[in-house]
Amino acid sequence: MANKHGNLSIDSDNLFPIIKKWLYSDHDIFYRELISNGCDAITKLKKLDMMGEYSLPADYKPKIQVIVNPEEKTLKFIDNGLGMTADEVEEYINRIAFSGATDFIEKYKDKSNDDQIIGHFGLGFYSAFMVADEVTIDTLSYKEGATPVHWSCDGGTEFDMVDGDMDDVGTEITLYLNEDCLEFANEYRAREIIEKYCSFMPTAIYLSKANAPEEYETIDKEDKLDTDTVIEEIHEEAKTEEKENENGEKEIVEVSPAKDKLKIVKRPVPLNDTTPLWTKNPSECTDEEYKEFYRKVFMDYKEPLFWIHLNMDYPFNLKGILYFPKINTEYDSIEGTIKLYNNQVFIADNIKEVIPEFLMLLKGVIDCPDLPLNVSRSALQNDGFVKKISEYITKKVADKLIGMCKTDKESYEKYWDDISPFIKFGCLKDTKFCDKMNDYILFKDINDKYQTLPELLVPVEEENTEEAADTTDDAAAETESTEGTAESAEEKTDTSEPEEEKEPEKSTIYYVTDKVQQGQYISMFKEQGMNAVILDHNIDTSFISQLEQRNEHYQFKRIDADVTDALKSEDAGDLTEATNTLSEVFKKTLNNDKLTVQAEALKNADVASILTLSEQGRRMQDMMKMYSMGGGMDANMFAADQTLTLNINNPLVKYILDNKDSEHVPMFTEQLYDLALLANQPLSPDAMTKFVKRSNDIMLLLTK
Repeated sequence: MANKHGNLSIDSDNLFPIIKKWLYSDHDIFYRELISNGCDAITKLKKLDMMGEYSLPADYKPKIQVIVNPEEKTLKFIDNGLGMTADEVEEYINRIAFSGATDFIEKYKDKSNDDQIIGHFGLGFYSAFMVADEVTIDTLSYKEGATPVHWSCDGGTEFDMVDGDMDDVGTEITLYLNEDCLEFANEYRAREIIEKYCSFMPTAIYLSKANAPEEYETIDKEDKLDTDTVIEEIHEEAKTEEKENENGEKEIVEVSPAKDKLKIVKRPVPLNDTTPLWTKNPSECTDEEYKEFYRKVFMDYKEPLFWIHLNMDYPFNLKGILYFPKINTEYDSIEGTIKLYNNQVFIADNIKEVIPEFLMLLKGVIDCPDLPLNVSRSALQNDGFVKKISEYITKKVADKLIGMCKTDKESYEKYWDDISPFIKFGCLKDTKFCDKMNDYILFKDINDKYQTLPELLVPVEEENTEEAADTTDDAAAETESTEGTAESAEEKTDTSEPEEEKEPEKSTIYYVTDKVQQGQYISMFKEQGMNAVILDHNIDTSFISQLEQRNEHYQFKRIDADVTDALKSEDAGDLTEATNTLSEVFKKTLNNDKLTVQAEALKNADVASILTLSEQGRRMQDMMKMYSMGGGMDANMFAADQTLTLNINNPLVKYILDNKDSEHVPMFTEQLYDLALLANQPLSPDAMTKFVKRSNDIMLLLTK
């Protein structure tokens, strides 16, 4: 080949905004690009061998070598792939951004349907100029009679190309680093970057330091490989010890037999795992392998709760493993990591176009060779194809959870407290996920039992069905008793007004937000055989509001939102006078005209007072508190109206009713109000000080 000097030709479809610092935001990514190009070249060569167009040597071992040389300020990337001819260098390198991978796939699309070619050789190669003042390529094509090529460029648009002197098929790229980027020739920095981007690339990657002294290791002679360089043969004599036998006599016993060993040049160890767990069939993987992979990738030594192995070939190729870590109590402290790969090449963490937002609370890896990548390989086109991938991942997660609930309810319950924030967040963010999970969301009740929404609603629905049946029977009986005296339909004129359409009656699910604070209400519910669920996570208010919006047949009420009929005596009689008396006394003493006071006869005489806030009022108040956290709004402006229910079966309330003018009544009324408030929320510091003093004063009355 004649020496060639020329200008780089820029492909008209891909302008040349790539040189130096603007091709990628992360300069270290050139490692990934040059190594993945080597993987491409090796993959192509193996495919040519598979298709009978080339015969690999019997001892062929695909590998990529990275050699750092801090003294000479160089980096070398060497692969034993298919190499290039001068014409191919002209086409793939001199003509920037022409896709070698695309061209190869097009040429062989009828002969190979398993595309493992990583990417675009042109632009990936030019990422080297972000860190190098000069780059050279030495390459020898696999084609018979090919001449080696030496190519060099100093980062401008001019290049030189001459015959080279390579003897082995493959490509060697040398980077002469600029002064600002010498860190990349540091062996430890190189290892860090390769492990970041290339930990699971499909070809073994070896890192070494130029001119480093040889290292050695000792192996058993029978473990010698043909590739080992033997430095010394070592014979180890058998090891013996003096031991006492069963007769109490001392004798010499062999504890380690004689061994023949070899001192060899230390075998190179690849930095990457070429067959990561997600590439295997789920049936081939053990639980321990899943856990070990989790520890290795995420440096998290707490065991994951469980995992989902994704393995799909159609309509797109997608594999991966999603782990459910033990989630913290507070949602905003949850941090997950989903690593995205393309043919085992790391792309980025948590790419929202592919990974649904709520799944980013998990940890895992997803490998999708079919993802459409832009020239930088770091951003995705947000198109319909990507959306389908996202929907598929969501569906597989929902299917796994539903399957676990159906077939292994015990484990599902065991995990529930940890995974519930994730599932609830998913329901808030994704309506399809919510629809699928609706009947498999668990609610832990005040008896520490887990129930699904259908299970919670069954008793109420059965009760409603029985009531409806009773009404039907009564109506039938009434019709029967009046039969024969009714006028005929022709003679009778209907003058009644049309009935108004009634809203469907809603089933109520009571809930608790604080088992300690609302302990009094929980006790009353348990006494009457009533149930309530625990909703104590800060995501629960939004979650139950969404459930109510999506279903008109039920509603959620906090356990202290009202005093239910089940807690009241049935023979209480008219309580209007008692209500008026108590209302007058309490409003006057507490100086609170907005307070609603209600007299009731509760079944439990030990309960003196109960403070309730309407469900909607409380939710509005909670919402305003969230908005006011940023400042500028006083949440107290939207304080919910309170209802103080006083139990006339309680001796203290009876005393107030019968002795409303007593000097002790103001003190008792304040105490009853604070006790009711304490069961609802903590007292303010000032109110608590007064409460403690008043409690002491009341106890002093007993000493008089």
